[in-house]
Amino acid sequence: MIPQIKKILYATDLTKNSAYAFYFAADLAQKHDAKITILHCMAEIPASAYLAAPFMDVSGILREAKEQEADEDIGVIKKRLQEFSEKVGSQIGPSGADLVSDVIVTAAYPVEEILNIADAKACDVIVLGTHGKGWLRGTFLGSVARSVLERTRKPVFIVPLPSDKASIDWDAV
Repeated sequence: MIPQIKKILYATDLTKNSAYAFYFAADLAQKHDAKITILHCMAEIPASAYLAAPFMDVSGILREAKEQEADEDIGVIKKRLQEFSEKVGSQIGPSGADLVSDVIVTAAYPVEEILNIADAKACDVIVLGTHGKGWLRGTFLGSVARSVLERTRKPVFIVPLPSDKASIDWDAV
């Protein structure tokens, strides 16, 4: 027996391919009468910056700048994701606008955060796009998609980069 899909975690890095993958998440949610949790993980300041910080006496400045930037970025990104999901929702039908239940934006390592949020929100499936960066590491899967796929026990719906003819963009929906 196939388990019911009622909660979908859609992870995005805000690239064109992740915008394309949202259509699949929305379609899946609509067909199964499910809700989508949108997750975006912002890049953290590289560890090398903190290693150099004690020698340059900027560790406090880096930490403060990171916190201030994160607060500003989270609000902007959340608004952008909500607007995008509403646009897609209006395109797929009258029930599309109510598909998204939650938008989460964090500053964390993407793989860990995807797995943690999927468990915390009791999601039934994970949807994410992939662009296959790197020649040796995952010719067909990106490193985040590959790591999530290897580490979770939940079904993972991976949407590959569409052909050049398919032009989906966050702002052009």
